[in-house]
Amino acid sequence: MIWFLRIAFSVVLVSMLTVTSWASLQLSIMRIPHEVIVNPWFIATLFDCYFGFLTFYVWVAYKENSPVARLSWLAAILLLGNIAMSVYVLVVVFRLPADATMKQVLLRREMAVTK
Repeated sequence: MIWFLRIAFSVVLVSMLTVTSWASLQLSIMRIPHEVIVNPWFIATLFDCYFGFLTFYVWVAYKENSPVARLSWLAAILLLGNIAMSVYVLVVVFRLPADATMKQVLLRREMAVTK
């Protein structure tokens, strides 16, 4: 399972970096047409996206013990979205041995070891 997570989130990271770079070369984010910004589906998609980011962040805040790490990851997730989220998961899974369990992935280190 750990290898699957490593591969899956590496694909997410590379894909997001690629599509973000491509989009940035096509059009600056500051030049998004007004018609797009006021479109109800654009607004709904942004709400959906940021609530997903905050949902993921709840797990990050649970996993991280340091307030500085928690705030840093919150800022990264809100600013970089899935790029930061995939980096976080990769950091977690590359710290674990290849035969680690999902319990070790999902729980805090001390809880995953003691239970």
